Amino acid sequence: MDAGLFTANNVWMMLATALVFFMHTGFAFLEIGLTRQKNTINILFKNIFIITGGLLLYYAFGFNLMYPGFEDGDMGILKFSMDSFGISAPEGGMTPDYADGGYTWWTDFLFQGMFAATAATIVSGAVAERIKIGSFMIFTVIYVGLVYPIVGAWKWGGGFLDSWGFYDFAGSTLVHSVGGWAALVAIFLLGSRIGKFGKDGKPNAIPGHNIPLATAGVLILWLGWFGFNGGSVLSADPELTSLVLVTTSLAAAAGGFGAMITSTILYKNLDLTMFLNGILGGLVGITAGADLMSPNEAVIIGLLAGIIIVLGVALVDKLKLDDPVGAVAVHLICGIWGTLAVGIFGSMASGAQFMTQLYGVLIVGGFCIVTSGIILGVLKATIGLRVAKEEEVEGLDIHEHGMDAYADFRMNQH
Repeated sequence: MDAGLFTANNVWMMLATALVFFMHTGFAFLEIGLTRQKNTINILFKNIFIITGGLLLYYAFGFNLMYPGFEDGDMGILKFSMDSFGISAPEGGMTPDYADGGYTWWTDFLFQGMFAATAATIVSGAVAERIKIGSFMIFTVIYVGLVYPIVGAWKWGGGFLDSWGFYDFAGSTLVHSVGGWAALVAIFLLGSRIGKFGKDGKPNAIPGHNIPLATAGVLILWLGWFGFNGGSVLSADPELTSLVLVTTSLAAAAGGFGAMITSTILYKNLDLTMFLNGILGGLVGITAGADLMSPNEAVIIGLLAGIIIVLGVALVDKLKLDDPVGAVAVHLICGIWGTLAVGIFGSMASGAQFMTQLYGVLIVGGFCIVTSGIILGVLKATIGLRVAKEEEVEGLDIHEHGMDAYADFRMNQH
């Protein structure tokens, strides 16, 4: 391979890595914007812990657990040994011989490490304003360190889902629903925030304190998705990279539009938060098949994802589950939709492919429900998951961190 092409490929992959890293700013802005001022430090602390702890864990265990090199014909459920602690570049890892000249070994590790932390960030928003910080940190360590890499190995590491023909280009299931299933289990075990549901069982709105910040967060996430999906081409291939960026953007735009129209018809108001979550739903929905779809198909997938978001948020409320940022509707329900869409639209569409996609969704869902249920169940039975009532009412910032996000906040309360 020409040295210039190898360099160009690697530079694009490093840029994509930086864009995925920048998504953590988007997640942080979105979460603090859609929640109350008194819990801002707590949410920011969790997000910083996820990216720092997640990267160190992925270095120590995750990368080698996720890409173990299954032999041909190996069922590929789990392959790991203590010899795998840490990473070191293999022979030829810095040359075009590695990864067909798409990138170097070091770039590979960092790009995949950014993905790993994203799965845990999804949980952070769903459990906001009521989870003990220590319990969340322990859960994150185990989930990012073990559960996410095992699921990733089943497909991206050449395991059994890969040999079955299951397809997930950039992680509608392997990233987004892995985080979404854990979020669902967590909010079920935690219970709703005080005041979320009235005595009649009807949900009450608990408005976020900074919608401009939430809007900025969504736009940053959309930008980051150019790296998330565009980088998943795993080279700077001009045709495929440009197609993926087009389908990603069109699905995002259509998702926002679908959610805006649906929420306006149902609720008779132009709800900005639904509009924003519709954009995210479109992005999650296209992620499994961004390289397979035509622009028209991307618009349809995104539009349906936007409709699904509005109905999904209503369903979560109906089930008396409290999800402050809509993470379950966005990442789990649209993640499932995007994965199944590979069997309905695009160049791989067929009844057989749809069933393979469905089996993959069910297997990953079952594994994530069981593992997150065990981790969170043990935490609940031992150190507890939920903060005390007084702490929740007064805010986690002052009780768990001893500080406020905004210097004059506590002063203005008195």
